[in-house]
Formats: sequence, C-alpha cells, structure tokens
Amino acid sequence: MQFRHKSLFVAAALALFGTAANAETVKIAIAGPFSGSVAQYGDMVKAGALTAIEEVNAAGGANGNKLEAVFMDDACEPKQAVAVANKIVSQKIKYVIGHVCSGSTIPASDIYENEGVVMITPSATAPQLTEGKKRHFIFRTIGRDDQQGPAAAQYIINKVKPKKVAVLHDKQSYGQGIATSVKKDLDAAKVPVVLFEGINAGDSDYSAVITKLKAQGVDFVYFGGYHPEMGLLLRQAREQGVKATFMGPEGVGNKDVTAIAGPASEGMLVTLPADFAADPANAKLVKAFADAKRDPNGPFQMPAYTGVQLIAKSIAGAKSTDSEKVAKYLHANTFDTPIGKVAYDAAGDLKSFKFVVFTWHKDATKTAAN
Repeated sequence: MQFRHKSLFVAAALALFGTAANAETVKIAIAGPFSGSVAQYGDMVKAGALTAIEEVNAAGGANGNKLEAVFMDDACEPKQAVAVANKIVSQKIKYVIGHVCSGSTIPASDIYENEGVVMITPSATAPQLTEGKKRHFIFRTIGRDDQQGPAAAQYIINKVKPKKVAVLHDKQSYGQGIATSVKKDLDAAKVPVVLFEGINAGDSDYSAVITKLKAQGVDFVYFGGYHPEMGLLLRQAREQGVKATFMGPEGVGNKDVTAIAGPASEGMLVTLPADFAADPANAKLVKAFADAKRDPNGPFQMPAYTGVQLIAKSIAGAKSTDSEKVAKYLHANTFDTPIGKVAYDAAGDLKSFKFVVFTWHKDATKTAAN
C-alpha cells in the first residue's frame, strides 16, 4: 500500500504504534560483542535493531515514545556481560536486545530478571537460559538448541547416513550444549559416534584432534561452536587429507568462516534460521536495510529487528512503558513479524521456530540443502 498524502501516512503510523499523552524517550540497550573474535554477530544484531528503531521512530514512536539505542559491548565474555548488565540497570534502562552469545546471555539474564528489565535475545540458543527457571522478563526471537540440534541430527540420520561420526565442541555452554543434543539423537538412531571430544576455543592448531579423526576413519564431523574454530578445523583437516563432511550450528554460519578456511569451506553444512531476507513478504524491509546501507542477510538481523518491533508493539498494546506491563503483554499476545508469527510460552521461549539446513560454498554463499 502506498500513501499519497502525508496525513494518511501519519494516521496509519499512529494506528500501528499508538499515541501517548506524555511521550518520553525509551532507551533500548543493544548488548553484544562489538569487539573480539565474534564481533560480526554483534554487527548483525546492531543492523537489525537500528533499522527497527529508525522505522518505529519514523512512524511516530512506540505509543508516541521515541526509541533510542544504547550500545553495550560484552565481547562475548560472561564476566564482561555481567558488568554490562549492571551498567544497564544502573542507567535505569528497562529494555535490552541481546545478549548475543549464550555464555554471556545466561549470567546477564539473571540480573535482568531480578531487576525487571525486559531482555529479548535474537541469538542465544542454549536451553539453560530458560530451562527450569521462572522467567517473566526474558525472551528470545530464535529457537533453542534442543530445536536446532534435532534438526541437524535428523538431516544427518536421514540424508547423510554416515558410517562413522565425530562430534566435537568448544567446551562452552552453547557449543557443548548443541553438540550434546546432536549426539543424543544420533545415539538414539544408532548412528555410530566414534569420537565425542572438546577442543579449546582460541587455539590455532587442531592437529591432535584431526589425527584422531583420521585414525577413526570418520566420514562426518559435527562441531558445536563458532566460526573461528570451525574455519581452522576445516582448513587443517583438508590439509591433512581428511575428506569428511563437516556440519555446525548457526554460530559457524558466517562469511568469515570462508575467510579462514578458504576452499575448504565448500560443502560445509550449517543449520540456520530460515532465510528471512529472501521471503517476498519482507521485500520492503530488505529495501529499508539497503537504503540504510546495512546488510539484511545473516541469521540475526531479522530476529534483532523483530525484538525491537515486539517491544514497540507491546508498549503500544500495554499503553505503557512500564517493563512489567510490557512483559505481561508479550507473554499474552501473538505477533506478526518478519520471522513469522511470534508467540511465547511461560518461560519466554518461542512456541515454534524452524531451523533449516544449508550447504555452504567457498564464495561464502549458501543454498538450502533440504
């Protein structure tokens, strides 16, 4: 729909986001790694969140309230994430998009829950964030590892049908958690897992574990972790003659995995959220990203955009900027968003979320594998 008159556009915008008699500026902290080895993921979240904030403000704000981004760098380090969370609380910021890495999100979320801060993570998939906890202020716009892990395992079982599998992980909550989930399903299907082992994140030489892959005659490797380690594993494995297919979660689905692995990245399998940027329903939104010179293609841009959108819609729906009322509105309603319909269970997890298997290519592009 195109608006021929500015007044009609304003009326439509106010109908979407509402109006407020006493408008205020609502600060939203964008918390994640803006430095360090996985800063690319922080950049994805930043791109999505900023695009959403700009669009909400251009449409009259959230219930008439202007949104303002405040960036907080946790470098994907748990201790730094705790310091960031305390800083957010001390600045009386009541809304957070982030954190990004599960290991950082989990300790920060405890602070937000205790202090009544609404946190929506677009990327932290570890079940431990919400599992067995009474959460009111903590939400995700991405699925959990126990949704992603089975998606990977079913593809391995039904499509790849390997003879000998190695399951590796980086010994961190995210990587080890999803690797364990994949192994559990492979074991249940009686797929031979001949090696289950952790590697040290940040190492530069993985020849010891690669030697084990060769000795075991492994033809498939699942790695739970992030792209810096996956890139090195791929490159060093190929250099040592290992021809096994490698697969990983969304943490390896980054163009820099190709920068590290080079041609060895060809054929890597990766589970990612659906390609929301390719959805025709999101064409105008993709153009908004392009107009702002931001990349919409990645696993976390659209979930981050959606997180801001949910906050804005809930402020309008609750007719309040009070985080308690906004959290209650989030729990009680279903939302149409760029990632599909969003509805939450009592823990703040999405009631449904689909992960898709992609084949990665040496030019850092991907195609759907299933």
